[in-house]
Amino acid sequence: MDNREEIREFLTSRRAKITPDQAGLPAGSRRRVPGLRRSEVAALADMSVEYYSKLERGNLAGVSPAILEALARALRLDDAERAHLVNLAQAADGSDALTRPRHRRTKDQWKPHRSLQWTLDAVTAGPAFVRNGRMDVLAANPLARAFYSDLYATPGNQQNLARFTFLDPAAHRFYPDWDSFADITVAIVRTEAGRNPHDKDLHDLVGELSTRSDAFRTRWGAHNVRHHGTGTKHFHHHAVGDLTLAFEGLEMAATPGLTLTIYTAEPGSPSDDGLRLLTSWAAIPQPPAPQPSD
Repeated sequence: MDNREEIREFLTSRRAKITPDQAGLPAGSRRRVPGLRRSEVAALADMSVEYYSKLERGNLAGVSPAILEALARALRLDDAERAHLVNLAQAADGSDALTRPRHRRTKDQWKPHRSLQWTLDAVTAGPAFVRNGRMDVLAANPLARAFYSDLYATPGNQQNLARFTFLDPAAHRFYPDWDSFADITVAIVRTEAGRNPHDKDLHDLVGELSTRSDAFRTRWGAHNVRHHGTGTKHFHHHAVGDLTLAFEGLEMAATPGLTLTIYTAEPGSPSDDGLRLLTSWAAIPQPPAPQPSD
C-alpha cells in the first residue's frame, strides 16, 4: 500500500511543531515557514538536504533504523511518535507483512472466547471492556455496558467509541472535558492507521467521520499520535452523576491489536460510591431506548 502521503504529512507536521529556539537554532528575521526549515532538520539529523527532502516526500521504503532514529531525534519525537514513524516505514517497504494478520477480522466476525467473557464478568469493581484500534467495543462486563449506556442506546454508534465521541450529542454530556477526549480518540485511531494501513474498516470509519464531523477532520489533519495506557478521566453519567476514574489499558498478548481497559475509582471516594450505585442501577431492567420516528 502506498502510504507516501501519510508519511509526508506526518513529517511535515512534526517539523512545523518545533521552534528554532527549541532546537537551539537562531530564529532569523526572514522565516517564512512555521517551525524548522528542511535544511535545519537535515543538519540536525546529520544528512543532506536532498536526502531529507526525499524522506519528507514520503520515501521511507528501505530506510535503516539508524536513519529513522536520526529523524526521530532531529524532530524531537516522543515514544508514541517514534513508534508511529517505524510503523510508517515498515508499511512503506512491506516489512510489516509477516507481523500483521493476513485478514484482520471485523467487529461482527470477532467473538470473545468464553474464558475472556468470564474474565470480564469477574471484574465487579469497575467497567471492563475490550476494544480494537478502531475503537470498536468488542466485549464488556455488565458494569461497562451500564457505564456506556449512551453508547449502546443509539444504534448509529455501532458500539464504536469514535462514532460516539464525534457523532452522538450525548458524548458532550458524558465527557465533561470533551475536547480532551476528542483529541485522545483521534490520536488512538491515527496510531492504528499507521500500524495497520491495510484495514478497510478503519479507512471507512475515517472517511465517515471526516465527512460528518468538522471536529474530527481538523484533528485528523494534525497527525497527532499517542500511547494511551494509564491515567485518570472525568465522566458524567446520566444516572449516577460525576465520576473520576483511573484506568489501565492492557495489550492482549493472545490477540495482538486488542486492548483490555479497566476503570476503577479510589476506594472510599465519591466516585467509588458512584460505581456502587451504577452497579445497582445496572441490575434494574432498563426500558428500551426510544427509536427515532419516521
